[in-house]
Amino acid sequence: MRVALVHDYLNQYGGGERVLEVLMEMFPAAPVYTILHDGKKTAAKFAARVAGTSFLNFQFVKDHHRLFIPLMPKAAESLFLGDQYDLIISDTAGYAKGITYNPETTKHISYIHTPLRYAWEAKDYFSNKIFTAAFSDLFNYLKNWDYQAAQRPDLLIANSAFIAGKIKKYYGREAKLAYPPVDISRFYREVKSSKLKAPSYYLAAGRFMRYKRFDLIIDAFANLGYWLKIVGSGPEKESLAMRINELGAANIELLPLVGDDELCKLYNGAKAFIFPQVEDFGLVAAEAQACGTPVIAYAAGGALEIVEDGETGILFKEQTPNSLIEAVQRFEKTKFSRVKISQSAKRFSKENFQKKIFNAVSSV
Repeated sequence: MRVALVHDYLNQYGGGERVLEVLMEMFPAAPVYTILHDGKKTAAKFAARVAGTSFLNFQFVKDHHRLFIPLMPKAAESLFLGDQYDLIISDTAGYAKGITYNPETTKHISYIHTPLRYAWEAKDYFSNKIFTAAFSDLFNYLKNWDYQAAQRPDLLIANSAFIAGKIKKYYGREAKLAYPPVDISRFYREVKSSKLKAPSYYLAAGRFMRYKRFDLIIDAFANLGYWLKIVGSGPEKESLAMRINELGAANIELLPLVGDDELCKLYNGAKAFIFPQVEDFGLVAAEAQACGTPVIAYAAGGALEIVEDGETGILFKEQTPNSLIEAVQRFEKTKFSRVKISQSAKRFSKENFQKKIFNAVSSV
């Protein structure tokens, strides 16, 4: 069977790219198509498999791709695969599902991380109301395109029940469910010896983007005084560093993106993982749990499918520093079984994901 994989763009590395890596492992002969590809920003993880990019594949666009959002739909459609493949699998938070091909000869399965967030939820995604009002025509165009593109695949798969609900609401389609894969051979609970110190710091990790609410974490821990490590990279890095400096929060460390081995150690060494955003699923939270680490999460979105309050973590109800502070204080008084937490994360295993994808392929 001739298979092609399609991804939105490869100029960053996060949860979506981890899913792509597993799909590449499942279909080792499948080439990857993407709107743009930056090998330096993705540590050349995909370079050997990228077979095609769009007319936007220039360095300036790779560095500032959000400036070219109006052109993304056309860029996706410009990737025409004709009848070269029997099956296309796209994994997307926006545009990859809009790739073009001959539907009479090719089947298409689309793994949806989220409907195009800033098209359907612009008022929530952007804090500036004047900005959203000024570009309302653009958001309507993107919304209409996203709806039409979502009608093309033969089958949609959602990365959480939360996203399956959005797919039904925005696209009018049912979706199968397959949680993103956690590689438990990479992320696992390290058996601690009596010589090792007990966990002494809290941890947060991910792309430094506004909606992920690292600012909220910083404000809370500047008041709490507990040791906090924040790991990642992204456009908000400088503003987060400035915030830490302005608050004089010497207890907060901002660390660069690290490899899986180091990240596994950081998860294992943390008292708890902090997850304050509304996320489609939340792969980093699931990875932390696979390492036996409790998760303190905002009670919304995919976190509700990952965290069981009082058993595998703590849920807080408001996206405010005070609400997070109260959750951390509650956590400090609660005992957790790291063995139980690690076992609960096995439902997010790579093997379960692979089985559901192969079942989906069989169904079409």
